[in-house]
Parts: sequence; structure tokens; C-alpha cells
Amino acid sequence: MIRVGLALVLGGLVACGTPDPAPSLPAAPPVPDDATVWTNATVLVPDGTASGIRTANGVITHVWTGEAPADATGAVVDLGGAFVLPGLVDAHLHLRGIGRAARQLRLVGTDSPAAVAALVAAETDRDPGTWIRGRGWDQNDWVVKDFPTAAVLDAVAPEHPVWLTRVDGHAVWVNTRAMELAGITKETPDPPGGRIIRDASGDAMGVFVDAAIDLVAGQLPEPTAAEIRADLQRGIALCQAAGLTGGHDMGVGPTVLAQLSALEAEGALGMRVSAYLADGDDLIARIGTPPDRDGLLQVPGVKLFADGALGSRGAALKADYDDAPGTRGLLQKTPHELATTAGAVHEAGYQLAIHAIGDRGISVALDAIAAAQGPDRSRRHRIEHAQVVDPAEFDRFAELGVVASMQPTHATSDMPWAEARVGAERIAGAYAWRQMLERGIPLAFGSDAPVEEHAPRFGLHAAVHRTAPDGDPAGGWRMQDAVTFDEALAAFTTGAAHAAHRPGGALRVGAPADFVAFAEDPRAGGLLDLTVRRTVVAGDTVFPR
Repeated sequence: MIRVGLALVLGGLVACGTPDPAPSLPAAPPVPDDATVWTNATVLVPDGTASGIRTANGVITHVWTGEAPADATGAVVDLGGAFVLPGLVDAHLHLRGIGRAARQLRLVGTDSPAAVAALVAAETDRDPGTWIRGRGWDQNDWVVKDFPTAAVLDAVAPEHPVWLTRVDGHAVWVNTRAMELAGITKETPDPPGGRIIRDASGDAMGVFVDAAIDLVAGQLPEPTAAEIRADLQRGIALCQAAGLTGGHDMGVGPTVLAQLSALEAEGALGMRVSAYLADGDDLIARIGTPPDRDGLLQVPGVKLFADGALGSRGAALKADYDDAPGTRGLLQKTPHELATTAGAVHEAGYQLAIHAIGDRGISVALDAIAAAQGPDRSRRHRIEHAQVVDPAEFDRFAELGVVASMQPTHATSDMPWAEARVGAERIAGAYAWRQMLERGIPLAFGSDAPVEEHAPRFGLHAAVHRTAPDGDPAGGWRMQDAVTFDEALAAFTTGAAHAAHRPGGALRVGAPADFVAFAEDPRAGGLLDLTVRRTVVAGDTVFPR
């Protein structure tokens, strides 16, 4: 790379007699080793567009249109006419889950239990007793939309324990061998906050929902530190390649946090990670240390669960599911338990990020936040997903200063069956991004990957067009709650920064030097076709490496 700067030419004056001494000039300030001048681009800045920026020491030092300022010195990088956006941040993902899903059976898009079983059968050449794992099945995509049974898996893998996670992570499908290892019998009770799917005689069918997952999870082999590290590195690399410069990693346990910390210490993290601690028996001890708000890796908050997921009918509703009379979902804690834990988290200085999807779950979460914070709005407590909101509760979000952390692709994934779940009246408050913005509620967008695709182009498309990637339905689904491109971009940038107490989110002098360069202009449409040319974090190119 080449260096640019001013050439200083000193000339002497010839005069009669003895010349005066040459005046002393101040030394030019040193150019930081990492100073970079990024040129030949269309840069989206708060007041329009610019043509270049300079970064040094991890921040933006100059923004200009036309010729670079004389003091914009550093190594020059020609961006080849790219379109530069602020660094995109996924406000709700699972980094290790993204990396782990990439090495397991991918079940997304399967159209029947038999199709899943065929993929499982191909893995049975391993030693008997080795677990076969996969993720992504969704009975809502099948012709027969009932939950599957262990017998389907037994037919192809009788000796290997099988563990298949539903697309939303809130249910698992296992075979008889896995249930035998876990000691599951007809007498095994449903745990609080969980449900064992049973046949007419009361026997476990092989599907475990929400807290019931733990009944079998204890039999899975413990991952090694090397496996966790490799999963994180794989997940981070996939995010960087998709144009993400940061992510809010939800529900991080001690072993994963230790590996994230090690990667940061080695200079190998490569993205800004806001890690939200997982709930657990040792939570009170873990929040005895103040929140970490420095560096690429920060630990600002705690992830709690109010309810389950809509797809597995675990989301807690105020009235019965329209397509399952007598069923209202599952609260993961009693309202008193959630409020007590929330109070301890707030008192310790941490931010709450409460998973709440159904209207009852959201109401209970808002109650817990209100009781925990009192008049103190400084934590910016969050509700994750906020999918089916009772319209009467929108104003409470605004009054309490609660961030709505939402995932646009959840709407386009759920739209074929969401109204059948909750009915025509309740769907009016579902996936309601426009209604949130109109009430001044802070909005942060993410993907919940690996539940959905991690690439933010999918989320941007869903937010603006409210259609599946194939364009269905024509004209979009419930377009009254769509947002503009600028609003969607803000939710993935400044909104995500606000939600995690991070600076930045816009390309301006003094902001963190995080940006993504696309080959195409995202303002022109075609969001699904965006091609990432470069991802830059703190002034360093992290993709391509």
C-alpha cells in the first residue's frame, strides 16, 4: 500500500548581509501505524453520502466528499466503488450455536419426518453409542403438521442416540435410545415450564418442549474447550463474511464466555460481542462482578426467559391458542420468580434481556422490569422477540423505556401459520415493528441465528418487504407494520448500539471504525442479492482475511 501526505518544501530568502536564522517549524504529527484512508466509495453518513473516510486507532478521524483533506494521511485502500454502510450488528444471536449448526445435520427445509430420518440414516456408520445431532426441523413445514415420534428415528438408528433440535431451539426430537439413557418412562412428570409430548396412552412420543429438554440434555457428552472454541471461531467467521461487525450473544454460559475472553486476549475475536449471561443456579454469584463495558467483548446483561416459542406452542398466551383449545403455553418462571431474579440483576448493575413471545409472557416480563427498575431507566432493559403484543401493552414499553429486540425474519418464517395460532384479533399486535416505532420505542433488529439465517441481508429484506426470500406473498404480509430501508438499517446499527450501551452505529468522526462495504447499492432494492466485499472492525479488515 502507498502513503499519502503533504510534501513540505522549505525555501530560503536571499538577502543582503547575514541571513536571519530559519524559523523553527513544529514537527508534523506522527501517522499512526494503522491509519488508513478508504477511498473510491459511496459512504452512507447521517446527513447523506460521502466519498471517503480515514480511520486510525480504531476510530473514524475524517469523513469527506470529493478530494481527501490534506491531513488525511495513511495507507490508502481503494474500495472499488463499493457502497459503505455502518457496521451491521445482530442484536440477538447465538455465536456458538451458529458454529455448531454448521457441523451438524441441517434439517431446515425438510418436508416430512421421513425426510429427516433419511438424513439421520446416513450418519449411522459411526460407532454405536455415538450421538447423532441435527437442527432445523419444523413440523409446521410438513404436510402433516403433528409433532414427530421416536419410532421414525428408531427405524433408521436403533443403536445410536439421536438428538434433533427444532428450528427455534425450544423443542428436541429424540429416539428411544436417547430416552432410555435419560431414564424417561411413562411416570416421568412434566417439569415446571416444560412439556413431554405424549401419545394417547401417556407414553413419551420423543418430543420434549422447553424445560423438559433438560430431562434428556444431561446425557449429551460434555463439549471440550477446543470444540467450544472451534464453534465460536466458525460462527464468528460466518458472521464476518455476512457483513456483521458485532453481535449480542444471548444466554452465554461460563465455558463459552471463557473462550470468548481468550479469543479477545489473543487479538483473535474479530467482532464486537456483547455477551448476555445465561440464567442458572450460580447467576447471583456471577453477577457479583460488575458489568464489563470495555473492549471488543463486553458483558452488559443477563438473558432470562419468561416463556417459550410460538411454533411449539410454548409462548405463554392470555387466552387459548386458536388452533389448540385448552393450551396457553408455558411460563418458564412464575411471575414472582421472574420479578425476584430481575430485581437482583438490576440491583447488580446489569441489563435485563427477557425472552418473551406470547402476550402473557410479555406482560409478565414488563411487570418484572417495572418492579425491578422503579424510576431508574438507565439500564435500558430489553424484551427479546416481543412477537405477540397485547396492543394495550405498547404504551408500557414506551413508559418503561424498554428496548424491543426483534427479529424481522421471524415474521416471514412464521407468517404461514402465525394467524392460525393466535387468531385474527391477536395477530394485530404481532411482529409489529411500525407500531413500536410510532410509539417511540427503541427498536433493535437481529436474527436469533441459528434459528434464522445469520446474514443481515435477510433481515433487512424481511423488515422492508415482509416477504419470504422467494417473494411470497406478493405485496407482502401485513405491510402496515413494515419499515423503510433507513429505519431497518437504523435498527441494525444505531438501534443495536443503543440496546447494548455501545457507542457508534453511524459513520461520523469519532465513531468506532466499523463498516461493511457492499458491491451493490442497498438503497436500490435487491437486498437479498447484496455481496459483501469487505467487513472492517476497529479499522481492521476481518473479511476477507
